[in-house]
Amino acid sequence: MTLRWRLTLFYTALLALLLTTVGVTTLYLMRSSLIAGLDNDLRGTYTQFTSYVQSTRVSDQLSLPLDANRNEPDQVPDALMLARYQFPNSSLALEQIDVYDRQTLLDSLERARTPEDREALFGTLRALRDASRRSLGVDTEKPIALSEAELAALIRSSGGQLFLNHPVQEPYRPAPTLMRLMVVLTPLSQGLPGQEVPGSLLGTSDGLSIVYVARSLTTVEDTLLKLRNVILLLFVVGLLTAGSGAYVLAGQALQPLRRVQRAAERIGGQTLTERVPVPQTGDEVESLATALNAMLGRLEDSFDAQRRFTSDASHELRTPVTAISGHAGYLLRRTNPNEQQRESLRIIQSESERLTNLIASLLQLARSDSGALVLTREPIFAPLFLTEITRELAPLAQAQHTTLNTTGQDVTFEGDPDRLKQVIINLVSNALKAGAQTVTLDSRPVDRPATGIPTVRLSVQDDGPGIPQGQLERLFDRFYRLEDSRSRDQGGAGLGLSIARGIVDAHGGRIWLESEVGRGTTAFVDLPVGNVPVLDEEDVP
Repeated sequence: MTLRWRLTLFYTALLALLLTTVGVTTLYLMRSSLIAGLDNDLRGTYTQFTSYVQSTRVSDQLSLPLDANRNEPDQVPDALMLARYQFPNSSLALEQIDVYDRQTLLDSLERARTPEDREALFGTLRALRDASRRSLGVDTEKPIALSEAELAALIRSSGGQLFLNHPVQEPYRPAPTLMRLMVVLTPLSQGLPGQEVPGSLLGTSDGLSIVYVARSLTTVEDTLLKLRNVILLLFVVGLLTAGSGAYVLAGQALQPLRRVQRAAERIGGQTLTERVPVPQTGDEVESLATALNAMLGRLEDSFDAQRRFTSDASHELRTPVTAISGHAGYLLRRTNPNEQQRESLRIIQSESERLTNLIASLLQLARSDSGALVLTREPIFAPLFLTEITRELAPLAQAQHTTLNTTGQDVTFEGDPDRLKQVIINLVSNALKAGAQTVTLDSRPVDRPATGIPTVRLSVQDDGPGIPQGQLERLFDRFYRLEDSRSRDQGGAGLGLSIARGIVDAHGGRIWLESEVGRGTTAFVDLPVGNVPVLDEEDVP
């Protein structure tokens, strides 16, 4: 994954986390605010309802919903009609447990430690509540029912109040409605604080009552649902916008770095004089480009020193090596050495010739590294080119009992025939040294859609022992040999494939090996066709 995408995903994920946190917090605060407002409304309704009950003495008449008298409206008490009109959006209920006061009820709950005692206490309370229940806006068949745990929590609460989210069955509704329920345990017959109520409306001046005030949570849930939808929409739009913006900004921020990268990719061993552009951004990219240019300068100096040393050393070595070879030949021709001396002179002459070839190879590599390898390009007819090489190497192949074959298609390309012949001869010589019995030279055009450049592929295939996969690429390293002893015996220095790669690179081509141990090796050379006319075989010298 590219750095641009990683930055985009990081900023998008960070924004998603932030928006999620803000959204959840907003929903939580909004819900808390709406519930707190609803609780305040319930407290106000409770105050109004208890005042209404005590002032109108309708506690014994409260028997709602009005469905029991809906068909006989003349029998509906005026107090009930007024109550329904005064509390149109609330569900109300009133239960009397007048045999208890607050402290007695709390002591009874604390003494009820065994299941049997608790069942007896809550059974008594249930009977008292069922017998005295009066409701408004609640189905009489399915009244509000607190569980034993909720009733115990109400009794133990310090203010005698309990707020719950509880399903309430309203009249003529098919299913219960989730409501916010306020339950108050209060000595209702004593009136509100600071208010004297004459007489007892609930049958006793010291008894307790349980007052239920409920308001539907539908409005709250609808508001929260709309808010969730808005937050979700803003979340999606915000992420898409932020992701797109982060992608564009990351691309702009990394544009100087991409220019540095493209420039660095163009720089090779023969183009060390080039430098990467230094963007005037005043940031890390500018520092990186400056450091790369400084490194390229040091590398250029190092490569120049290495090339100068190789070239100078090769030139200096040619004279003494030539002298050694000449004097050894003179002694063999003009003197009469004994057999042991003659053998030593032959060895001196052979090794000097080998050293001469090595010096020539080093000089060629130095010219290739410095970009001074001069190519004489001309049209080459591939079948004729390979046939000529086969004819030239035929005596060497026959001496090793190896068969040379030439196949392929007619294709003409542009190149330096002498340099490319050196490449193919090197590849065939390596196959012969490996002990191949059959060597096939092939040529054919290939398609390279990635570049769109017409290409010719020359290949040398043998049936030798093959090369391990881990050593294929290393064979192009200088002085690297698979079998040092055999290479030395046959005059190899491990420079042939390095020289071949330098020649192919100078042509703008590519060389590589494919091999399988026990199945043989194939060397491939891809070269651009270039601008050549259509030629017949007789047109090519």
